[in-house]
Amino acid sequence: MIETPSFFSALLDTIDSHIAVINRQGEICFVNARWSCFAEENELAMPDGWRGINYLEVCKQAAEMGDDFGANAAEGIQRVIDGVEETFYIEYPCHSPDTKRWYMMRVSPLQHEDVIYYVVSHQDITERKLAEERVLDLSRTDGLTGIPNRRYFDSFFEEEWRRCQRLQLPVALALIDVDHFKEYNDLNGHLCGDYCLRQIAEVMSRFSRRPGDLHARFGGEEFVLLFGNTTLEQAELRVETFREAVQNLNIPHDKSPTAAVVTVSAGVSGCVPSRELPPWSLIQFSDQLLYRAKSEGRNRIVSRPFQAKATSYRQSIGHA
Repeated sequence: MIETPSFFSALLDTIDSHIAVINRQGEICFVNARWSCFAEENELAMPDGWRGINYLEVCKQAAEMGDDFGANAAEGIQRVIDGVEETFYIEYPCHSPDTKRWYMMRVSPLQHEDVIYYVVSHQDITERKLAEERVLDLSRTDGLTGIPNRRYFDSFFEEEWRRCQRLQLPVALALIDVDHFKEYNDLNGHLCGDYCLRQIAEVMSRFSRRPGDLHARFGGEEFVLLFGNTTLEQAELRVETFREAVQNLNIPHDKSPTAAVVTVSAGVSGCVPSRELPPWSLIQFSDQLLYRAKSEGRNRIVSRPFQAKATSYRQSIGHA
């Protein structure tokens, strides 16, 4: 009774890892309940079930869409099938819109009678990765404001760019500058200037609550807001709300020709990432929009979609 196929199938269904068994061609012969449940929760369910689906092809299709994990997974599985490696494993992010998640995929052979199969398991390692992130936070945090620093922003942006490229989702970015900050420092001193930056950073933290969002100090009195899976119109509304929130702090600025209080200007742009488009190009374009916001009087945002085929960034702004 205990050695029946139904018993072992039920046993695998109790395991938290997502498990699939494939043959030498990469076709799925079995999946456990956790695999099917995860697929349904993430809108990846197969109407006719997973049996017969070629998992190698699924990984390769993901790789063609710019998914680095898909390419690495397909290559690793093939190496195990070819006998080049006994086992293969890889850790990868798999964030949902509301939650950060990481998994470790492991592939190993399984011989049953005269046939060799391959077990593909995906184990949730989110708890460990979050603990590692907390340790890394010390090197990722800006010492003055307590928010993420430029170094962390650069790595986060590249990862979010690849995710949105893979899923063909929009990404938006705002570069923000404190208006007439040098004059504020000259009048009030650097200690007051530091306190001013900390207050602005605290307000900014309210505007990046999702896993694909990030607020960071970009350098000096410049900040950046990144919004994954967000249209330009949605980002523009959020950045405008942030600009108003900073003004409503009512931090006196007696030497500002713009307003009697501290204000900010922002350049906001967005696009759907593509392979041909490097992440820094969106930063550079948003920086040009910020320049325009300041030249038009400050305490405002200038928002334009990023045109990847524009001859130059300045021409793209001028013809918007």
